[in-house]
Amino acid sequence: MVIEVENPSRREVIATVPRHDADDVDRAVRAAAAAFPAWRARPARDRGTLLLRIAEDLSAIGEELARTIAAETGNAIRTQARGEAATAADVFRYFGGVASEQKGEVLPMGDALLSYTVREPLGVVAAIVPWNAPVLLASLKVAMALCTGNTLVLKPAEDAPLGVLQMADVCWRHLPEGVLNVVTGYGEETGGALLNHPGIAKITFTGSTEVGRIAMRAAAERILPVSLELGGKAPAIVYPDSDDDATVQHVITAMRFARQGQSCTAGSRLFVHASIFEDFTARLASALEALVVGDALDDASDIGSLINGTQDARVCAYVQEALDQGATALTGGLPGARPGYQVPPTVLTGVDQSWRVAREEVFGPVLVALPWTDEDEVIRWANDTHYGLAAFVFAKDIDRALRAAHAIEAGWVQVNRSGGQLPGMSYGGKKLSGLGSEYSIEGALESFTQRKSITVGLS
Repeated sequence: MVIEVENPSRREVIATVPRHDADDVDRAVRAAAAAFPAWRARPARDRGTLLLRIAEDLSAIGEELARTIAAETGNAIRTQARGEAATAADVFRYFGGVASEQKGEVLPMGDALLSYTVREPLGVVAAIVPWNAPVLLASLKVAMALCTGNTLVLKPAEDAPLGVLQMADVCWRHLPEGVLNVVTGYGEETGGALLNHPGIAKITFTGSTEVGRIAMRAAAERILPVSLELGGKAPAIVYPDSDDDATVQHVITAMRFARQGQSCTAGSRLFVHASIFEDFTARLASALEALVVGDALDDASDIGSLINGTQDARVCAYVQEALDQGATALTGGLPGARPGYQVPPTVLTGVDQSWRVAREEVFGPVLVALPWTDEDEVIRWANDTHYGLAAFVFAKDIDRALRAAHAIEAGWVQVNRSGGQLPGMSYGGKKLSGLGSEYSIEGALESFTQRKSITVGLS
C-alpha cells in the first residue's frame, strides 16, 4: 500500500510513498536497537565528523532539496524553502561541531573520594515531525539524537515525507546501517505503532498539542523520557515608539506570513498601542497587500499555499466565524478561486479576546490586531493563554522592552527581532507548548542523554 503526496499549490499528486504498518515499524526499531551498541561506543568526535560530512552533502543539494520542500509543503521557494534547506545543513554542521562537548562534572569531595558524572545515550529514539518545516525539524531530531550516541526511528508527516527521505538518503551515505531509520505512513497506524513500541527508549515529538498528549501518554505507560514541541498562540506587542515600516516588516515576519502562518511560533496576536493603532495597522495592511500569493515553485511568489484541503477548510472556517461575529478584515479575508490552497494574508480587527480566532491556534495566515493602553494590562493579555512557546516585543526603549520580555510567560521571547531560531539557541515552550528544549548542545544533552554518577573511594 502507498500514500499519495500532493503538491498543494496545484492540487496535483507528485509522488507516492510506502504506507508502513506495525510490522515495518518493528523492523525499523529492531534495526536501530542492533546498531545502538556500536554507535554509542563510537567516540563523540567521530560521530560529529560524520554529521559534518552530512552537512556538506546537504549543502551540495540545497536547490534540489528546496524544490522538493516547496513542491510538497506549499512553502514558497524563495522566501521559505531555500532557507529551510540551508538551515537543515547548518543544524548538522552545528551538532557535528559540538558533538565532543558532551562533558560531565567532577564534584569536590576531598582527596579520599572521587565523584564524577558522565552523560550516556538513552537508546532507540522515536521521533515524529510535522509537515510545516519537515526537513528542518527532522534534521534537528536526527542531529541531536545521533550526536549524543542514540539511534533513531523517524516518522515524517504523511503530507510531506519527500524532503525528509531526500535528507535521509544523504545521511545513509555516511552512517552505519541501522543508525537512522525512516518509516512513512499515517499517524494512527505508523506513528501509533512507533510511540507504543516496547523497544524505544525515548520519544521526541513536534506537532499539535492534541497529538502531543497522545505521545506523552504513550511515554507515561513505560516511564520514558519525552520531549515535546507543541502549539502556540504567540503575542506580539508594539510600543508607541515603534510606529515605523521596519517594525511592520518585523510583525509580518513574526506572524510567519511567508509560511502561510503555519508555524507554532507565529505571532498571531498583535497588540499595538492605541496611540498608533490606526496608522500602524494601515501600514501593515498596505505592506501585506504588496505580497504575491502564488505557486510555491514560482520565484515571484512571496507566499505559497496551505498544506491540504483539510487545513484550508479549517482556516477559512475561523475567518468566516470571526467575520460573522463582527470582525473587520483590514486586508485579506476569504479566498476566491485559486489553483491550490492559497489563502491571502489576513488581518482582523474588532475582535474580542474571548473569540476562538483570538485564543486558538489557527495555523494559517490570520492575524488578530488589538489596541492597548496600559502596559501591565497588555502583559496580562499576552499571558492569558494556555500556550507559552514564543513572543515578540517591539520597542525602541530597551528598558521597557526587556521589562515586557521578562514578564511574558513564554519559552522564547524576541525583542526587536522576528526571525527563526539559530543553531545554538536553546528553544522550548512553557505551559501546553511543550517540554524540553532543542537547537542547542545543552538542549540535546538534557533531552537525549541521562546523567550517571560514579563515586570512587581512594585510599
